[in-house]
Amino acid sequence: MQPTQNPKSDRTVEVEPAIRHTVAWRVTSVTALENFRLRVSFVDGTAGEVDMQGFVNDRKVDGTVFEELRDRSYFSQARVELGAVQWPNGAEVAPDAMYDAIWEHGQWIVE
Repeated sequence: MQPTQNPKSDRTVEVEPAIRHTVAWRVTSVTALENFRLRVSFVDGTAGEVDMQGFVNDRKVDGTVFEELRDRSYFSQARVELGAVQWPNGAEVAPDAMYDAIWEHGQWIVE
């Protein structure tokens, strides 16, 4: 006969202590604004705007994953995924570069 286990006492699926992001450039929230801008906040409380209008409309994004961002409704689907800003197609903005520019200037203009 097999011993019965109490599922409440088996806590192997939990991580102790809880995982905390320790790098400042991890994004905690993102809001899509008008004119291809984002409002972002980071783990350490730093917050600011990312202006992607020039980048999104530049011909150099033709044929890349960033081309879909030209559709305003698609751009507004920005979300935080593993501490970075990402869109459903996998397009992602570098969180460390974004953090550095926002920490220094309050905004990041992506070129």
